[in-house]
Amino acid sequence: MKVKLALAQIKTKLGVVEANLEKHLEFIQRAGAEGSDLIIFPELSLTGYVLQDLVPTVAHPAKGDDPVFKELLAASKNIDIVVGFAEEDVRNRFYISSAYLSQGKIVHVHRKVYLPTYGLFDEGRFFAWGDSVAAFDTRFGRAGILICEDFWHTSSPYLLWMDGADLFLFTSASPGRGLTSAPQLSTAQWVESINQAYASIFTSFVIHSNRVGYEDGLHFWGGSTVFDPNGELVVKAPLEEEALTFCELDLNQLHRTRARLPLLRDERTALVQRELTRILNRDGSRSGR
Repeated sequence: MKVKLALAQIKTKLGVVEANLEKHLEFIQRAGAEGSDLIIFPELSLTGYVLQDLVPTVAHPAKGDDPVFKELLAASKNIDIVVGFAEEDVRNRFYISSAYLSQGKIVHVHRKVYLPTYGLFDEGRFFAWGDSVAAFDTRFGRAGILICEDFWHTSSPYLLWMDGADLFLFTSASPGRGLTSAPQLSTAQWVESINQAYASIFTSFVIHSNRVGYEDGLHFWGGSTVFDPNGELVVKAPLEEEALTFCELDLNQLHRTRARLPLLRDERTALVQRELTRILNRDGSRSGR
């Protein structure tokens, strides 16, 4: 089975959901015209990143009758969509979320589990923590979504792997930081390296959509990538440019790689559970959130 992907590496207008929605629908139409099966937008693609006190004014519930989701769900009848948004739940809590939409339905919503509050980041002041890392079924197989800081913690992709995800869908609004001798920022180099490593270690497809542009002094670098289960680069979007980048995945590669390298088959999950229980019982403070 083959899947044609579209990485929607876009610029967003901070806090202007209507304009961002129009851009989403334009990119979705373009991707559909090229025969794409799935289009993936970056973190907070509907709202912009540095929201702060704007959060309550731009947040939307993930519901079919919401005016923003109503349009996106109509578009998803022809192409599956991963979209980033600020989510408001029934208790008026706010989350950094990504939703998977397919055939007019909301298949899955992932709420960002790790909210950075160091350096230039202050997400924990404005958003609640998500509390689940779970895979879900799509018409292309089992997938999982992680958002930016989530995949800086190896436990998150490991949990998706254990939950049967073959497609790791990573979204981010990653600000560029640091310089290297290479023609890209150290942040970009690190993210690309870690995604390649995850693809190799977890013998899965790792698909990363990152945003571009400038916002409130932050610089977003783009460079979205796809790696196959061998850790080989399938495609890389341009740095610094808004782009719609296409590639085709051969899902049979999962079987070929895992027959040669049966890491998933041989993973000792009971041992992992036992040792984590031992560590947590020894030091309860490590249980975290």
